[in-house]
Amino acid sequence: MTTERNEPEFDPRVGFAAERTLLAWIRTGLALMGFGFVVARFGLFLREIAVAEHAIAHNNTRMSFWVGTGLIVLGVIVIGSAAVQHITIMRRFARHEIWQPKVSLLGLALTGVLVCVGVILTGYLVISQP
Repeated sequence: MTTERNEPEFDPRVGFAAERTLLAWIRTGLALMGFGFVVARFGLFLREIAVAEHAIAHNNTRMSFWVGTGLIVLGVIVIGSAAVQHITIMRRFARHEIWQPKVSLLGLALTGVLVCVGVILTGYLVISQP
């Protein structure tokens, strides 16, 4: 007497794809954090150059600090959200739930924030042009 299971078997390729997606989000978060660090320290770099050349230091270095810090925080949020999303998806697969593809809220949110940051920085550069 053989018993048939109605549950679909877990395809390991699905798990590997979910892991690749997690790693892609981690790379994105790390890139945001690295870029944020560079932006935050750019103001310090400008001040050091001004001191070395005995020029007047710009007082606008606070913006680079806050934009850079914001990008670092955004990178941390992206990595944390990706981990939560990965755990949720893997638990659904473990329960043999059918996964319905849907819009990536994490991707859309990140896109929206980065578009806003880009528009703000572009406006700042246009306004502060000498």
